[in-house]
Amino acid sequence: MLRVLAVDDEEPALGELLYLLRADPRVRTAEGAGDAAAALRRIGRALESGPDGEDAVDVVFLDIHMPGLTGLDVARLLAGFARPPLVVFVTAHEGFALQAFDLQAVDYVLKPVRRERLAEAVRRVHDLVHATAAPVPAAPAAPVVPEQIPVELGGVTRFVAVDDIAYVEAHGDYARLHTDRGSHLVRIPLSTLEERWADRGFVRIHRSHLVAVDRITELRVDGGATSVRLGATDLAVSRRHARHLRDLLTRRAGG
Repeated sequence: MLRVLAVDDEEPALGELLYLLRADPRVRTAEGAGDAAAALRRIGRALESGPDGEDAVDVVFLDIHMPGLTGLDVARLLAGFARPPLVVFVTAHEGFALQAFDLQAVDYVLKPVRRERLAEAVRRVHDLVHATAAPVPAAPAAPVVPEQIPVELGGVTRFVAVDDIAYVEAHGDYARLHTDRGSHLVRIPLSTLEERWADRGFVRIHRSHLVAVDRITELRVDGGATSVRLGATDLAVSRRHARHLRDLLTRRAGG
């Protein structure tokens, strides 16, 4: 059973979260903290007592917007410890999801918190803790969180693997992720994804499009205009990006 610390500076929200957590049969204990400083003190005692100590904490359910240190700040501090508790973010703001998963968050739950959605987050944590606690023949490697991006569909957070994304289309401060199964709108600027996914084979071909190079099946040059085909989709390549893309594709073909 899980030992949980919930952190939120809004007392009604914290009370509701603790009520739902304590009602889950997988939760042994659920404590609350009203700010980041109190949470860090409590986590400090947990780390000192060790994973089997009476003050141990398995997971921290963290609000993001708090006075002083934010939930993201707390997660960054915890990442520096050898055996930190797992982290689940609970927030009213969906725009920090990518940062949250960069910090190895197990889940990202949007407020107002629904019982079913919180139960899914608890299940994810329970499965990870159980897997870590199982005996293994050799020292386990640090858990690796798959490269995924959370998207909201009807109040439910789904996870889209970056490797499933063929291209991304800019929509102001939003971006539309195009996969073989459909598309998803996320509140992340295209420039941010371009920077984060450069080492995953994505390249900017236009101010409006970022594409997965491995998905390009054709490069066309017609009357000075350049375009690429990704399956059944044709996308224009701007003059600014055309030479870099041609050079990149040539190097990859030669390699």
